[in-house]
Amino acid sequence: MGTAFPAPPRDEAELMMRATALAGRTLGYVAGQHVVAIPRDLRRAKGWPGQLLEIALGATASSRPIPDFPHLGIELKSLPVSARGRPVESTYVCTAPLSPDALGRWEDSWVRHKLARVLWIPLLGDGSPAERVVGTPVIWSPTEEEEALLRADWEAIASLVAMGELWQLRSQRGKALQVRPKGASRESTTWALDDGAQWVQDMARGFYLRPSFTGAILARELLLPE
Repeated sequence: MGTAFPAPPRDEAELMMRATALAGRTLGYVAGQHVVAIPRDLRRAKGWPGQLLEIALGATASSRPIPDFPHLGIELKSLPVSARGRPVESTYVCTAPLSPDALGRWEDSWVRHKLARVLWIPLLGDGSPAERVVGTPVIWSPTEEEEALLRADWEAIASLVAMGELWQLRSQRGKALQVRPKGASRESTTWALDDGAQWVQDMARGFYLRPSFTGAILARELLLPE
């Protein structure tokens, strides 16, 4: 049996070695190695696969707005995929602040810091959580073209927030980055500025990457057929 809570990896090479060693294993096997309880399904435990991988790989950031491996500047993202290796859902990045001051500039944004260096771990299968299989890991940083696309989407969203036009923050906006209600419930709220510069309660939202964007990354890095 493995160590329940491994020490953080010393460098990127060690992190990739650990991630590669998980490839081909089921989440049930990984959970057993690290003494982690397995949920019956993911309807009420959607974040469980990612949390399990964080434990197995020695991540330390937890839910803080910093990369999962702060000393390496690397974020971990699990990515459910189809049998053909295509992402089947959007990927959560971070909370979307609904005040201009909190959003700040693209260069200082949570989105940019979270996506500066990412370890993608595909998860195959749609059965029980224990049956899902860990795929080949991919380490990634945005190309100039990808960063330009992310920045354009982020700045368009930031502009709507600055004008208080919250009703226009629809998930259809954005080629790579979208804003959606955060979590399974739409009852979660946060404070936001409306178009009259008044503080109001509105739905809490998060930044998500579209499957087409993450799918292009996997296709390029893993040489998947079109």
